[in-house]
Amino acid sequence: MQLGILDLIGLAGTLVFAIPVANFGVTKLLAGEPVVGAALVGVATAMVVLPQYFLDPKTILTRLFRGLLPARLHGDSAGESAVESASESTADSETTEQ
Repeated sequence: MQLGILDLIGLAGTLVFAIPVANFGVTKLLAGEPVVGAALVGVATAMVVLPQYFLDPKTILTRLFRGLLPARLHGDSAGESAVESASESTADSETTEQ
């Protein structure tokens, strides 16, 4: 997995918050509170892992822009086929009227 500069900045920002949570979780584990400690370590792990594998910023922006743009501007095959079929049906109706 190659990370760009913005991905690395985002990861560093996440680690700023995740490392103290994990540290506190390990402290609770060593203090004899395994449920709280394990939960905090799990939360810290999820803070780092989930954004990297499931909530990729590029994917989120791509989905957002695809939802905002009309189908003819997507550039994918589904949008092009919808525009082509609409133009073909318009052309067919014009030829049948003549």
